[in-house]
Order: sequence, then C-alpha cells, then structure tokens
Amino acid sequence: MKKNKIKKLPLVSVILNCHNGKKYINESIRSVLNQSYENWELIIFDNNSNDNTKSEISKFRDKRIRYFRTNKLYNLYHARNLAIKKSKGKLISFIDADDWWLNNKLELQVKLFLNSKKVEVVYSNLFIFNEIKNKYKIFSRKKLYKGKITQPLINDFKMPILTTILKKDIFKSNQFDKRFNIIGDFDFFVRLSLKKNIISIQEPLAFYRIHSSNLTSKRLDLTIKELEIWLKEKFKNKNYKFFNLKSVCKLIQKLKIKDNLIKGNKFQAFKELFKKPYFISKFKFIFLIFIPKSYIKFLWRKGQEV
Repeated sequence: MKKNKIKKLPLVSVILNCHNGKKYINESIRSVLNQSYENWELIIFDNNSNDNTKSEISKFRDKRIRYFRTNKLYNLYHARNLAIKKSKGKLISFIDADDWWLNNKLELQVKLFLNSKKVEVVYSNLFIFNEIKNKYKIFSRKKLYKGKITQPLINDFKMPILTTILKKDIFKSNQFDKRFNIIGDFDFFVRLSLKKNIISIQEPLAFYRIHSSNLTSKRLDLTIKELEIWLKEKFKNKNYKFFNLKSVCKLIQKLKIKDNLIKGNKFQAFKELFKKPYFISKFKFIFLIFIPKSYIKFLWRKGQEV
C-alpha cells in the first residue's frame, strides 16, 4: 500500500496490555505486524512484568510499536485506561499478550467505519484455541448480536474485547472500571450498549487462547467477587430497572458450583444448587456430580438397547 494512501486512512491504536507475557507475546505482536491494514500503532503497556517480557518485545524493530512500562502493578482495566491515554489513533482496538488476530481483522473492521460515519463500535466472532487439549472451536455458531443489545449482552455476553474496535472519542465520556481485573470488558460494553448501536461481523477474526494460567481457582474466585459487586450496583441503578439481571445471578451460582467442585467441596456445590434462582435440572446435575462416570456410561448403553 502506498504511503500517501495509508496516511489518508484512520490510524488504529492497538492496545496490548501485558503482565509477564513473555511466553506468548511474540505471536501476538506478529499477528499485528501481519495485518493487511497498515496504518496502525501498537501501544504495549507492560504492567510491571518481571519475566523479561521487555527482552522479547525488543526483538521487534517496527517504528509503529510504542513500549511503555509501569513499575506499579495496576488492575488490568485500570492499565487499559492508562494505555488508551498514550494512544494517538482515531480508532482503538485491543489484543492481549496470549491471543492473536487473523491478518485481515483490522481491514474488514475499518471498512465499516469508512462506509458510514454512524458506525462507532464493531466486534466479530472468534476462534477459541484450547492449548491444554490442542483443539480449536468457533466461539459462537449462533448469529451475533447487533444494534441495541444491552439485554442480550447481560443474558449471554458474547463480545470478546480482542475482537472489538471503536472510536477513540467514546473514551472521553466512558472508561473501563479500574476496580476490575476480569469482568471489565463485560461491564464496559454493557454500559456502552445503553447509548450506542453496535455492529457485528459473523466471521471469526481472532484467536482466544485457553491455557493453564487462565483456568485457575483463584481467577474463578475473583470473577465471582467482581460479578457480585457488579450485580449489587446494577440492582440499585435506575438505568437497569427495565433489564432482567437473573442470568447474572445464575452465572454467579454456576461459577460457585464449578469453583467448589474444583476445590473438592461437593457438599457446598450441592447446597449452592438448591439456592434461588438456579433452576436448571437439579437432579440431573446432582447425578452427574456424585455418580461415577462408568455407571453413567453403563446406563446410557442400556438406554440405547431399549
């Protein structure tokens, strides 16, 4: 692409927040470098890493990469706000150190902004890569939400931050809640959906990586705590009085059950199952928790014979 033509296109500021991201960050940066859309800057905000992340980043000599480091460890979404303040672009996009993009991600999304001045927020589908099982799957086979999507986002949040791109002007009056480490994107995009029409691309344009570090019991505990804070505040907020928040209550209970099972607390999982508003097939769930898998398989085979 010719330089003078590139300059006429909007600059996209890609925000990459990391803390001890040495293991995967090379692949993440390369996926930005390989974008077919070339008018971008990469803001790498190193959140007090101590694993030589900087040495991995220093291997890249592209002038579009801008590196910042803090000597204080911030909550992730506080760090995102700080990184955005360093950006120069008209559009903001996000990628984390353990994820990566398809080469045409920015090109397809920026086209939507160029075609209509009304477009303010765009997101897409993605692939999930389970590193532990070495398997890929599409995040959502159902049609993605678009338009005024507050209730759908509350019911079933399917707007991964690494697929999003939005106008920087939005951040003049909207920021990530700096208290959060896990649910900050959920909180931010639900709030944003109250005011903005959101555009979706059904095509997967990114890869989200599942690995041992993001499947810990500690992370699950923190997710539960943050969701409980969010729910308590939204029940008191008049902007949410017409929205059904029961799905978030159910999600918290599901996470508590999962957390207790990981910790081996089957009795606590059992107790949680019988609290309102958790109304899934309780006896089926109890059966799966307490009956050996070999017996379940035996009953299934017997059922096939009938």
